[in-house]
Amino acid sequence: MRAGFAGAGFKGGTFMLHNTFCRRLAALVLTLAVAVSAVLPGFAAYPMPVQTATETESVYLFNADTGKTILSQNADQQKYVASLTKLMTALLLVESGKDLNGEVTVPTDLTQEFKDIQNANGTTMGLRIGETVRRIDLLNAMLIVSANDAASVIAYDVGGSVLDFVRQMNARAAELGMNDTVFKNCNGLDEDGHITSAYDVAVMSRALMQHEKIFDYTLIWIDYVRDGQTQLVNTNKLVRTYDGILGLKTGTTSAAGSCISAAAERNGMRLIAVVLGAENTKDRFSAASSLLDYGFANWKLTTPELPELPELPVTGGMVSAVSLACEAPSGVLTASGGAEIGIKLILPENVPAPVEPGDVLGTAEVAL
Repeated sequence: MRAGFAGAGFKGGTFMLHNTFCRRLAALVLTLAVAVSAVLPGFAAYPMPVQTATETESVYLFNADTGKTILSQNADQQKYVASLTKLMTALLLVESGKDLNGEVTVPTDLTQEFKDIQNANGTTMGLRIGETVRRIDLLNAMLIVSANDAASVIAYDVGGSVLDFVRQMNARAAELGMNDTVFKNCNGLDEDGHITSAYDVAVMSRALMQHEKIFDYTLIWIDYVRDGQTQLVNTNKLVRTYDGILGLKTGTTSAAGSCISAAAERNGMRLIAVVLGAENTKDRFSAASSLLDYGFANWKLTTPELPELPELPVTGGMVSAVSLACEAPSGVLTASGGAEIGIKLILPENVPAPVEPGDVLGTAEVAL
């Protein structure tokens, strides 16, 4: 299967290609640019490792390195996702640039917010109005035990108010292309119209994973905050049981069911498995583990080996030929034991002078 170049264009020395790889050439004599394209296999041809029990459940497996879908079932259905919402709350905090070791005083403006959280029987860390707490403790409590009061204080701290913070959440979701998502709160408690999808959760998770420091919190099993007064035990049991786990977050409400976004890394490849609407916590952990196992067993990241590049004759110039070089696209998602990657060089017989560094003289088509 060959890669097509429909819609490709060249501007300012850089190729703009849709769903292709673009790399610059490092020449021995001159620096030349080459467009490298890749076609990935159709994922629908591979059987699913799990079948969800009901049509209300969604599963999605996603390669965080390339952004490619590996497995999808009901992944675009809009659903309640409970505390997976807090992944966006965490993302906005780390993107705000605020000092995580800095302290925040819980404002009286959150009095009614805290009452509503308590009435909803949501998990809290027992914050009190007027209490001073470190941002890092709020982040830990929110990610490890899913403390709703911690999420509200983060929202107030970053957004100036919970309402303004929720507006920021929706704006950031739009920037990330989360078209199935509408946030109504910062914690994920059931609320009419507060919805997203398994696909959007994966996109949100991937964005948070760009901040490597986040794994220092999502991988904690037990922690103590507020000078040891509050113990935190991670709701994500995969932190203790799954090889290569990186986190990220669980969520459970009556409307959402049991949900999880689980990220893991093996052999330099990162996967995100999202399960929404599982009947219970055991099922969500089992499904997430099965998804990740399937991904790691059947897929890998490959760097194609380019053939030796010839010298290209030059007509009408002071030198007879120029040497070419091309950097192969790294991290191409391929099926383990599947078809080999083929590379075809497409070069003219010669090129007229003058030839400048950065000129595009040919293409290397990378096809699977």
